[in-house]
Amino acid sequence: MQPHTSVTVLSQGLANGDYSSVELTRYYLQRIASASAANAFITVDETGALAAAEQADITRAQGNATALTGVPMAHKDIFCTQGLLTTCGSQMLHNFVAPYDATVVHKLKVAGAVTLGKANMDEFAMGSSNENSAFGAVANPWSPDVVPGGSSGGSAAAVAGGLAPIATGTDTGGSIRQPASFCGITGLKPTYGRVSRYGMVAFASSLDQGGPLAHSAQDAALLLTYMAGFDPQDSTSAQRSDEWLDGIASNGIPAVNGPLTIGLPSEYFHDLADGTYLEQVRTVLEGLGHTCMDVSLPHTDAAIPAYYVIAGAEASTNLSRYDGVRFGHRCENPTSLEDLYQRSRSEGFGDEVKRRILTGTYALSVGYYDAYYLKAQKIRRLIANDFNNAFAKVDVLLTPTTPGPAFTTGALTADPVAMYQQDKFTVPVSLAGLPALSMPCGFTDGLPVGAQLIGPAFREDLILGLARDFQQQTDWHTQHPDTST
Repeated sequence: MQPHTSVTVLSQGLANGDYSSVELTRYYLQRIASASAANAFITVDETGALAAAEQADITRAQGNATALTGVPMAHKDIFCTQGLLTTCGSQMLHNFVAPYDATVVHKLKVAGAVTLGKANMDEFAMGSSNENSAFGAVANPWSPDVVPGGSSGGSAAAVAGGLAPIATGTDTGGSIRQPASFCGITGLKPTYGRVSRYGMVAFASSLDQGGPLAHSAQDAALLLTYMAGFDPQDSTSAQRSDEWLDGIASNGIPAVNGPLTIGLPSEYFHDLADGTYLEQVRTVLEGLGHTCMDVSLPHTDAAIPAYYVIAGAEASTNLSRYDGVRFGHRCENPTSLEDLYQRSRSEGFGDEVKRRILTGTYALSVGYYDAYYLKAQKIRRLIANDFNNAFAKVDVLLTPTTPGPAFTTGALTADPVAMYQQDKFTVPVSLAGLPALSMPCGFTDGLPVGAQLIGPAFREDLILGLARDFQQQTDWHTQHPDTST
């Protein structure tokens, strides 16, 4: 048994009786225990995982298995899990046990997947390095001295390090794609509304979207199959019927009806330190018969400031419920209601969360709403229009996922603006609500780098198909860090 085996192969091995789900689950639990220094998990549910694995073996023996029945996986610790801690990487929720499952968790349980535990993350999904967790930083499996990316860094590190074959993540401004790039795996941010947000603790409600982290596009597509779908409990859930999504488990990702025209946004390339790996991606895609052409997304540079105004404003509102009365950490022996609020929130929240709450509250305050929040929303519309104009000319966009490979732990913690710039290639997509995927495509200074494919709304099939075709021609997604020790 190999730790980086694809879900397709694991599922086939379970079907063939090469191993049981209990054996498979024990294997990954042992790997998690031996890699505790990586800090990829906040909570490991050994008892629950083995019980679920036993049930999965019974289900498979009865002939009722899905492609995920008995396959172990990890959930980002932002998804509510009944009877299991959901901390969001925060001291504020250090002892919170949800009384219900998030829709995503429920769907994957019904599909028979086995939850190994809850993956570490930046506090309340606010961060680009996974250094903001109240439970400590996560180490990148490729090098313990560099960050795994954030905020879904624990999920990405777990998959890249062979601690789980697949994992869920969430993406508000790049929190699936950026750690996927830094850890050399495949990560998909679906179209806003594709995956239910019910039971996913909110950061910025108009931006948050759950998605898969996996070794390959095929594995990511398979996980998406069971995550996606309309949910009446989520008012932003899209009511759609996509036959291609239903057929992935049996037929795989649908073939790309090409040749495609692939756009290269000039704004994403002019500040890139090393773009040679993207030239190699372009060469492979053109070798498959596709055509590349330059396009422009002129409002790209305004995306970061607009995003941090909008996301901060929504965070300020969403996190107001954590006050020591309704939800979250409560300080000891408060002397007044004001003291209760102040100390509970000061003790419960970390510095980055406080920073975003403060800036968000400021942007929403009287006298500044029009100047900041309203203007940021207008810029958001201009960015969405840029993508619409580009997709009138091309089928898909190809960009870098990040400005470079993973940076050294601690290098940017004192400079929040420099940290925010790590998301400059992922944030515009989130503001527009579009689907995007990061796929491994090379190495820089011995560390993996990713290419980002962006598609029109609800065309995940297009970017998944293109990524699958690329991965059939290359082996970047099959290269893994040495985790044998």
